[in-house]
Order: sequence, then C-alpha cells, then structure tokens
Amino acid sequence: MTRNCRFERICAAIVVAGLAVVASVSVRAAGDGARQDKQQVNEPTGKKRRDELKSAYKEWVEGPVSVIMTEEERRAFKALKTDEERDGFIALFWRNRDPDPDTPENEYKDEHDRRVQYANEKFSSGIPGWRTDRGRIYIKFGKPDEIEPHPAGGPYERPSYEGGGSTSTYPFEVWWYRHLEGVGSDIEIEFVDPSGSGEYHIARSPNEKDALLNVPGAGLDLAESLGLRNKADRVAGFGGPGQSANLFGARAKDQPFERLDVLNRLEKAPSQQFPELRVRADVPEIATDVLPFSVRTDFFRLSGDSVATSFTMQFDHADLSFKDTGGLYSSQINIYARLRRVAGSVAGVFEDTVQTARYDGNQLQTGQTQRSVYQKNLALTPGRYKIDVVARDTVSGKTGVLHHSFEVPHYQEKSLSSSSLILATSIEPLDNQSIPAGQFIIGRYRVRPHVSAVYKPGQSLALFLQVYAADMDQATLLPALRVEYSVHKGADEILHVVEDGGSKLGVIDVKGQQLTIARAIPLTGAMSQPGTYTVKVKVTDLVSQKVITPEATFNVISR
Repeated sequence: MTRNCRFERICAAIVVAGLAVVASVSVRAAGDGARQDKQQVNEPTGKKRRDELKSAYKEWVEGPVSVIMTEEERRAFKALKTDEERDGFIALFWRNRDPDPDTPENEYKDEHDRRVQYANEKFSSGIPGWRTDRGRIYIKFGKPDEIEPHPAGGPYERPSYEGGGSTSTYPFEVWWYRHLEGVGSDIEIEFVDPSGSGEYHIARSPNEKDALLNVPGAGLDLAESLGLRNKADRVAGFGGPGQSANLFGARAKDQPFERLDVLNRLEKAPSQQFPELRVRADVPEIATDVLPFSVRTDFFRLSGDSVATSFTMQFDHADLSFKDTGGLYSSQINIYARLRRVAGSVAGVFEDTVQTARYDGNQLQTGQTQRSVYQKNLALTPGRYKIDVVARDTVSGKTGVLHHSFEVPHYQEKSLSSSSLILATSIEPLDNQSIPAGQFIIGRYRVRPHVSAVYKPGQSLALFLQVYAADMDQATLLPALRVEYSVHKGADEILHVVEDGGSKLGVIDVKGQQLTIARAIPLTGAMSQPGTYTVKVKVTDLVSQKVITPEATFNVISR
C-alpha cells in the first residue's frame, strides 16, 4: 500500500470518527391525503436544498481553500459520501491547522480569510485575485519581506547576473522572502504582466519580462553586443543566464534546475510542521525503531467548568542519539499530539520540539544518564479524552507512539476538592511580583513533575497539591485544615507525618479558599528498600469536617 493511499484511508477514518450522531425526526401527518400534499409541496424544495448543499461543498473544495489543501486531503474529501462526513472533514481541516487550540479563535483560519480578502482586493484582473499567481503566493506565504515593483515596465538595465546590457520590459514585480518553510531561504519570485491587463504570472525565466526579446538587434545583453553570442540562441533558450556565455556568471539560484525546483515547491500546499507524525498518530503501535517515553496528565481547577490540564512527557537521554555539532553533543525530539473527546471529535492539536542540553565530550557520558521533560498546558471541559502522542528522535529517526486515556474531573463549586497529587523532581517558589507563564508554572510555583516516578534511595519525594473550596473559619477568616502524609508499602504503613507548617520540608500557602501544599519526604530507612509504594495526603477541613485523600504511586529501585 502506498503512503498516499494509506493517508487517504486514515484521513477518511478520522473524519468519520469525529462526526456527531444526527438523530432523524419523522413527523406523521393527520391523513394520507395531507401527507401526499405535503410531499408534493416539499419535494422540489428538498431537491433544491440538496443541490445547494452539493454546490456549496464543491465551491468550498475548489475555492480559496484549494490553495492550502494538500493532494491527500483533496482526494480524501472527494471520497466522502455523506454531508455529515464532509462537514466533519471541514471542521477537522481547520482544527489541524489551529496554532493554539487553547483559544476559541482559529488564528490560522482568520489569517487565511484575511489573505484571501487582500488578494481579491489587490490582485483581481478579470478573475478573482485568489486565482492569480500573486494571489496564490500571498495566501500561501503571506507578505514578502521585500517587493521590487516595476508597474509600467519600460527602460531596464539588466543586472550583471542577468547578462548586463539595456532593454525594455513589460510590467513586472520581484517578491523576495527571507525564508519559506518547505521551500528554502533567499527565495526570489518574479511576476510578469506581458499583456498589460494587470494579470501577472510567475516567470520561469528572466527573459520573460524582456519586451524586446523577439525584436532582432534590440535589447542585446553584453555578450551579444560584443558579438560573443547570437541573440537567437538566447531566444531559443541556449546560453541564457546561468550558462557559460554570460560574461559575469550567474547566481546559484538562477541555474535552470534550481529555479524549476523552487517553482515546483512553491506550487505545493504550505507544509505543516510534522506531517508524517500526524499520520503515525493513528497507528496502534510501531513494531520497529521504538522510541520509549512517558506521559502523565495532571489537573488543576480554573474558573467555571474549565480545568487546566497538563501533559508532561519525559525522555531518557539513554534512549536518544546525540549529534556532534562543533564539539558539542545534543539531541532533538519532534512531538505531535492530538487530543480527542470520547465521541471522537478533536479537542486540540499541538506540535513542538524538545531540545536537550548540550554537552561537550567530557560531559556526554553523564548527560546520557539524565532526562529531558516537556510540558503542554490546555484548558479543557470535564469529560473523557484520549491523547495520541508521536515523538521522533531527529538524529536516529526512531519514533514512538503512545495512546493515553484520561478523564478530566468536574469540580463542584463549593465542594472540597484537590488538584492531582504531583510527584515532582523540584518545586521552586516564584517572585510574586513577576510570575511567568509557560511550562511547569502552577500558580506561584515552578513544579517539574517526575513522570516515571522512579526514585533511588536517598532522593527526596517532593509532593505538590492544590486544595480548593475549603470553608472559612469565622474566627480567623482563613481556612482551617489538617494535613497528614502517609506512605504505604502494600498493606503496611511505614511513615505518617502531620503537617505543622513549621518544617523546612513542608509549606502551606493560603490564597483565599485555595491552598497550596508542598512537602519533601526523604527516601531513607524503610523507604529506601526497593519496591512499589503509595503516598497519600489526607486533608481534613476542620470547619466542615470534609475529608479528601489524593494519592500517587512511586517506585524505589536499588542503586
């Protein structure tokens, strides 16, 4: 099976899986005669409606969206059979391009619509602006970094890399982009309007703008004026820019094959960041080249029904390949993740790159015993979800796929509850005057989760927990809580600590009815023995007498 066929099947499957179930409702008429009359009235209207819908889908796939649609997506859309599937495809098409699923806006779609409107206003010439070459390039890649306009054409001194000499040109423009993803750097695109109608097309040769190209003896370049070559050869395509007959030589990007290669890449839909990882997100498992990694999910209450959900991924450097760049060794992982609700609809997509620390030759062996951790935070509504994560080591090409199901909790407005109990590698208080946002930031703390939850004897078990909706003590106008920690191995309790807030190993941070609890427990004595342990935090609201007991499991291994 070819990769394109496989992608088509996968894409169609995603669309079908994300469709909502539409209930059909039948209405019974009072009598057969009434039913018949109603059908006679509504049948033409129903057919007209179906024709309008069919036309609307055709207009969508053949309209401005076709500029950014891949061939695989186009074939998948045309293979769909029902309007429900087409609606699902269109929704998924835009979701997969949303750069920030955390927000209700789709910035990519908004920018696409703005570019289409601009193209239609600026580049129309008997056909809509989005259909013109300038319009399509603008919609795909946006405003160029520089524009060299020649709206009237006329006398023109060729630069040396075009052969020098004087001529007269048709109206033309040169657009220059510093870098285009999927195309390259230092990209120069020339548009020419030989008809003077305002419809510029992409020029495949610098000679296309030469209005005197077919006039014998006129508009000669320097080699032709010196008799070193015949203009007819240039007209026929021999000895043009990039050939030895050019006295000054040509730029590398003006070589015929290089120019054709750039033009070919410009015709393709804008590349998505990690398209091959998107396909692998639907593969149940990878049989070879497995890149192992761990994922944990944590939840924190926000306002209303919104729940902050943190996805933390951990990569052991022992599983990565390191590349030598000027004596410094580093590794890089590309990540693609798709979040779906239990019904199958996509709730969010994110892509990112994890760059490990750089080590010199003396540090590399130590660096390979360490880990890299990445975190993504999303605001979700309560319910059951599944996340499909694909990670690829860019040095070795090894790829891992992980499918993880979880349930976002529903926090009752006035009910004592807590966040996830996080086992952390470090917990750092932040400056209250300038609290940053981003990875590992929870309120006024920077918390790095220990995703694998595997410890060695002598390390500290760092706990982090937020408590919500504690009742206020009317005497102090503060919550009154009793916090206890216990560690269990099987049925045996091997540690019990009551938090008094005065220990250097523990802190209770009160902010209104929300409390933050942090505690470090050294893994010594009985807890230094290899095995699986459970740590529990019992929080008792002394005002309401309500109790919650979040817990987590960790493992201790021998040195």
